[in-house]
Amino acid sequence: MLRRLFIGLLLAGRLAASDAKPAVSAVDSIGFTVSDLDRSMAFYCSVLSFEKVSEYEVAGDAYEHLTGVFGSRMRVARMRLGDESIELTEFLAPQGRRPPEDSRSNDRWFQHIAIIVSDMDRAYARLREHHVPHASTGPQRLPDWNKNAAGIQAFYFRDPDGHPLEILSFPADKGSAKWHVSDRLFLGIDHTAIVISDTEASLRFYRDKLGMHVAGESENYGTEQEHLNNVFGARLRITSMRAAHGPGVEFLEYLAPRDGRPYPVDERSNDLVHTHTRFVGGVTDFKEVVTLPDATTGFRNAVLVRDPDGHPVEIAEP
Repeated sequence: MLRRLFIGLLLAGRLAASDAKPAVSAVDSIGFTVSDLDRSMAFYCSVLSFEKVSEYEVAGDAYEHLTGVFGSRMRVARMRLGDESIELTEFLAPQGRRPPEDSRSNDRWFQHIAIIVSDMDRAYARLREHHVPHASTGPQRLPDWNKNAAGIQAFYFRDPDGHPLEILSFPADKGSAKWHVSDRLFLGIDHTAIVISDTEASLRFYRDKLGMHVAGESENYGTEQEHLNNVFGARLRITSMRAAHGPGVEFLEYLAPRDGRPYPVDERSNDLVHTHTRFVGGVTDFKEVVTLPDATTGFRNAVLVRDPDGHPVEIAEP
């Protein structure tokens, strides 16, 4: 009965998102559910140069309602790289499921963060030294015929729990100016990318409901894109979305192949496939808003909803 109640709360959040029109001001962070927080912190710090900002442990009714996981106790670490942050959450209880072993880059539960590097060769060598699992064949340079992406270098890999990650290097004429003023190897997070089924439907949610704006578009295909995503015949419609502050959200719509699997309808926050984007904004238009008991998380109210493809989206209010 309790499990059905919490699933119902999440579904109510999904329905509320379709009616609400809050304007978000920023992308605060991207959150990953991990199986071993100490191992994940060590990976992100020692391999990718993140710094730990804070660590806390929470439990109780408010967090059960927010996550939809009854009896949850969570250990959470906030990690920063440059100006951007991620949050790593280990569910001490109850533990969730592992991601599908055969996950591919066109499955709609795919979500990664794009970490900007100053030197692709050095960054790739660093990853090889630490034996990270490849998700791409190797670093790829996007071709000159693709005006909006020409010269960008990228590589997909995975963290210890299988979460996909990307390192990305911009040529001098692309990317924010801040990515070209430092010689540190790992600089920050440019965006989080999500696989979607329908760009127009996603625009209605992220642009029309949340108030983000379109910052760029391109259509990518060819051998470089295929080997980056490790999907034969990959042809993508890519749309970059931005709020006023924080990293962007990038839509990856696979025009081909169209065989990516849908987001699991029974996914829960303690499953290791869980990745969510936290926005800062007003929550008054949502129904199942949770008031948090103290200032531990840095937010007063929060709600977890789903975008049209099922990607978890948290709206948090300071």
